[in-house]
Amino acid sequence: MNGPFPFDSIYAHGFVRTAVAVPTVRLANPAFNVERMLGLARKAAERHVAVVVFPELGITGYSLDDLFQQEAVLERAQEALLDLMFATRELCPALVVGYPMRVRGSLFNCAAVLHRGKILGVVPKTYIPNYREFYEKRQFSSGAQADFSQIEIGAETVPFGTNLIFRSNLPNFAFFVEICEDLWSPIPPSSYAALGGATVLANLSASNITIGKADYRRALAASQSGRCISAYLYSAAGGGESTTDLAWDGHGMIFENAQMLAETARFESEECLAIADVDLERLTQERMRITSFNDTAFNHREQVSKLREIDFELCLSTGPVPLERTVERFPFVPSDSTARDKRCHEAYNIQVAGLSKRLESSGYKRVVIGVSGGLDSAHALIVAAKTMDRLKLPRTNVLAYTMPGFATSDRTLNNARRLMGALGVTAGEIDIVPSCNQMLKDIGHPHSADHEVFDITFENVQAGERTSHLFRLANLHRALVMGTGDLSELALGWCTYGVGDHMSHYNVNASVPKTLIQYLIRWVDDTDQFGEKSSEVFQSILETEISPELVPDGGSRNDQPHQSSEDIVGPYDLADFNIYFITRFGFKPSKVAFLCMNAWSNPAKGPWPDGIPIGKRRGYDLATIKKWLSVFLQRFFGNTQFKRTCVPNGPKVGSGGALSPRGDWRAPSDAEATIWLDELERNVPEFGSQKLEAKRQKPEVENQKPEVENQKPEVENQKPEAMGRKARSGRRKAE
Repeated sequence: MNGPFPFDSIYAHGFVRTAVAVPTVRLANPAFNVERMLGLARKAAERHVAVVVFPELGITGYSLDDLFQQEAVLERAQEALLDLMFATRELCPALVVGYPMRVRGSLFNCAAVLHRGKILGVVPKTYIPNYREFYEKRQFSSGAQADFSQIEIGAETVPFGTNLIFRSNLPNFAFFVEICEDLWSPIPPSSYAALGGATVLANLSASNITIGKADYRRALAASQSGRCISAYLYSAAGGGESTTDLAWDGHGMIFENAQMLAETARFESEECLAIADVDLERLTQERMRITSFNDTAFNHREQVSKLREIDFELCLSTGPVPLERTVERFPFVPSDSTARDKRCHEAYNIQVAGLSKRLESSGYKRVVIGVSGGLDSAHALIVAAKTMDRLKLPRTNVLAYTMPGFATSDRTLNNARRLMGALGVTAGEIDIVPSCNQMLKDIGHPHSADHEVFDITFENVQAGERTSHLFRLANLHRALVMGTGDLSELALGWCTYGVGDHMSHYNVNASVPKTLIQYLIRWVDDTDQFGEKSSEVFQSILETEISPELVPDGGSRNDQPHQSSEDIVGPYDLADFNIYFITRFGFKPSKVAFLCMNAWSNPAKGPWPDGIPIGKRRGYDLATIKKWLSVFLQRFFGNTQFKRTCVPNGPKVGSGGALSPRGDWRAPSDAEATIWLDELERNVPEFGSQKLEAKRQKPEVENQKPEVENQKPEVENQKPEAMGRKARSGRRKAE
């Protein structure tokens, strides 16, 4: 972990708490303005903020015009700055404040960085506007014209310039300051600062308000934070500025890599503070991965080399500092309905486009697919049917087969039959029990002698028979075999290698996680893609238990599968959460556990996607999170990579990544999970110091041994809230 911080502090996990402040000002009254700044700074300190950004020229007010050339104003502004500096001796946050400063006969629009009774540096504005309503060149000079690098303030010599980066003792926390128009320029100074290592970019702004301007400001700040892979803190002047010819809305924003984290209410009569926790580790990981970022730094090395670093030591709480940031429970499934519908629309159409192209390029006009009655194969079948519509081919070119085995339940069998009928595909049914019995007899398995031995061989014989039938049917009908396995199963190694559900000619679900597949089905239903006839069967499939259906339960079929995949590999809620943060960002297990705790410990906290009733919104305490994360780490890093090195083709759907060895994920099949498991054990306590309110947790089940792996030919998804029943098949070894 970072420094002396406990597990339940954001500062142990690569975060920094930031704030933008919009105080009320009185024009040409620095004493009042400093007092208001101090009030907001103290509030920020109480919430463990590390840096607070105030508006442009906030010590005097921005809209003074020619009053900036009055000696009394400049003298009192300097005194007020020193008063504020002394007042920060007992405050932990660094303060970034705006004030006018005369140096060597020139007047500069400046930002001073104050911390613990010191002025760390002074940054002048680079680009001085002189158009429309802003005519600052009448009063101010550009900081780019200053031919000196330090100034005297009081009895201190202070760094001065447009090239200062303030780097703290907190890992990865280095911030840069620019002022208003600097962001509006074609190449903002902060661009070079980001290339030089600044992860947090601050902008002190005035920026009057006109119709539509707020949206443009948001777009600018979002774009700059995205291009620079940084946080962007923006604070604009508000109440108290002169309204002689302009109006002010007091707009504060915090962005992280183009995503807005916090925003002040605009047009407020009272001063306000927006606070957000910035994930510095996420930013540095992204910069490491995006090679064009460092290539750009090299190409602009001359400008980057001119940057100067100012080191300082933050004073931060070593106690618990809870995360003040929403962490989505389902990172692949936005809780916002509009964003979720957009994602489902794009994912669905990406899958259809991928399969369409594969059929066109191969010359085949038919596909063969196994349909189990669960969610994964249901969604793949939907994609196949829509692909035929797009290619103007009959849906009967989709040759769908349900293949009941020893443990197929009545529910899933009926779901499969009804779905094939509702979609109008060519439906077939093959009972694989006779061929499985023959295989078991041929290899001398005890089951062929009437012994109830339901081991890995027993299960994989069924998986193999299903896949073997599909490929031979494809040969017979000149068709492609469609895969149905999803991203979650592939990450967990929850598939039968080779002649099993691991293999197909093309797999449209390869990069789609279980939690998203559920909502893809809901979206297809809600948008009426296939008519009212299919809606009822969609709902039945959504409510079906996730199960491999490979081990019989007394030989009789029933309404629900009795095996539960989640009892063995853990809840898919948690698995998909782990996949996203480990494969997308490379976070340490302890940080993933911390984020998961914040997302899942209290079911009553935070947004949920539509469709999950309140009574079925479950939570997980830290011990449960740690337990299933350990299982995930062992399976993912320890013993299932060999399956991911030879997966069929399939389209990448989301930015959360895919596991194809030809794309997002390349790893050796012979690595060990030791370092991830050790980091988890070393840095994650069984119980956090916070009270974790978990409800509806799954029953305790014994963890599998590292080498254990489960297989299934047709594991299917259900909605995330579904509770599993204890699996009876026991442990199964990897093939």
